[in-house]
Amino acid sequence: MHWGSCRFFDGHGRVRVFRFGQIWFRPDGGVGFPELYLCPDVLGTKSGFAKAPYIRESRRIRSLFTVTEEHVGLEARGSNQAQVFDDSIGLGCYRIDLHPSTGRDNYIDVASLPFQIPLSALVPERVKNILPACKNIGTTHITNGCYRLHPVEWNIGEAAGLIASFCINGDYSPRQICEKSELLRDMQTQMIDDGFELEWPGIHPV
Repeated sequence: MHWGSCRFFDGHGRVRVFRFGQIWFRPDGGVGFPELYLCPDVLGTKSGFAKAPYIRESRRIRSLFTVTEEHVGLEARGSNQAQVFDDSIGLGCYRIDLHPSTGRDNYIDVASLPFQIPLSALVPERVKNILPACKNIGTTHITNGCYRLHPVEWNIGEAAGLIASFCINGDYSPRQICEKSELLRDMQTQMIDDGFELEWPGIHPV
């Protein structure tokens, strides 16, 4: 229920009414599933809708490194393997999907490769005391299409927590970890010990 039609409605009340219509009736005029209902106890709201809207694409930091289509796109790379990032802090796998586009295409789908999440895409160029923890890392509008997925977000969030803990315990900054290979290896060892997957075994396009 996170599709973008709610963008065209003003006010939460009008959006909710429209959403109920999507549940109960099919867009083609057929009858939907009137026996379905939202569970208010799950999300803690009277209506059963989420307390906040789902944001497909958020603002992103200006990071030390930006992941581009040339790093993860199948056709753009001309390879069956995504760019290998030595500073990997996790993994992701999803096609690059954008909808809608500025060219008025309702949906754009681009083949991608199973990819890594580089630490340097989480470290801001300027600000020293902040780490992004979801879809706000250093990607482009294009690569956000595959890095924005919930499993990747969750991986980024868990990694951000471990990075913060590692920095506090050792009195380091995230930038120092990027710049000092021994610190990076120590942190990655801790991540592996904690169950993080940092590299793909065998990969293929998706």
